[in-house]
Amino acid sequence: MPALQADEIFACLGRHKVSYVVIGGLAAVLHGSPLPTLDVDICPSREPGNLEGLAAALREMDARIRTPDSPEGLRFACDAQFLGSLRLVNLVTRFGDLDVAFEPSGTTGFSDLEPRAVVMTIKEMELRVAALGDLIRSKEAASRPKDQRSLPLLRLLLEEVEKRRREPCS
Repeated sequence: MPALQADEIFACLGRHKVSYVVIGGLAAVLHGSPLPTLDVDICPSREPGNLEGLAAALREMDARIRTPDSPEGLRFACDAQFLGSLRLVNLVTRFGDLDVAFEPSGTTGFSDLEPRAVVMTIKEMELRVAALGDLIRSKEAASRPKDQRSLPLLRLLLEEVEKRRREPCS
């Protein structure tokens, strides 16, 4: 498994003009969570042109489907039609693991997450990162053990953000 190079993944998605929202553990880290993450999770738009761009980006990254039995991943028909038929695909790329969730747990996808997403600039790239409330909603719905472990910290982060918003400017 290649070491995670999230900036390279984001740069490639940017070159292909893919519209997406960063979700999952990396989104939590970008909001201030100290919990480590080993992959990038995104929720892309299902618009046909966006699926074409996503497919091109995935081909450039030499994406393969990640399975427990095949650490190098399995080749697949990396095109817009195939991607449009999926809800989730876990990939290994030359820049590390990338999970593409079209309908993250507790959401209806990109159009649900994008309006509240926070724009963050990372290495001169503007990323749309899922709002903390949406991350919490998704992790609650997924209810996996690793999500349950991260929820108390995410709720504390959200309380801090809301507290800072309420404080008067000096």
